[in-house]
Amino acid sequence: MKNKDREFYTFRGYQMLKQNKRLLTPSTEDYLEMIYRNFQNEGYVRIQRLAEQLNVQAPSATRNVQKLAKAGLVDYEKYGIIKLTQKGMEIGRFLLERHMLIESFLKKLGVADTLLRDTEMIEHQISTDTLEKIRLLNQFLEDNPDVLDRFKKFKDGQAKGN
Repeated sequence: MKNKDREFYTFRGYQMLKQNKRLLTPSTEDYLEMIYRNFQNEGYVRIQRLAEQLNVQAPSATRNVQKLAKAGLVDYEKYGIIKLTQKGMEIGRFLLERHMLIESFLKKLGVADTLLRDTEMIEHQISTDTLEKIRLLNQFLEDNPDVLDRFKKFKDGQAKGN
């Protein structure tokens, strides 16, 4: 069985993100990632649903979707549905995979209460080099569960003051 972590984070994905970095702010990255999440299930999303999922007002969602449309990442008509373009799909996939990779790493560290917030804060600032090293470390820990178990015991011992 293929490991999901090995399917993404290709050099091409990093290139696409870097090329689009000037037009994608952390906020528009979040919009594109959420549109991609919806795309996987429904094939599209409407503004109102997107706004609800991101806890923003519909006019804010509309402005950001218009920016994504102008960048050629989504197709959107006023009061209509939002669909990803091929380019939007590729970048959206990368953004979701980046999110999941960081979240997986933080879970391995034992982060729980602030998992989503920390993932969101890190994912928009991390370099591609560091992201690749996290991917490798995640893979190493998955391939060597004894190391992760030893870390958990060490961490628990530190928490107890040992």
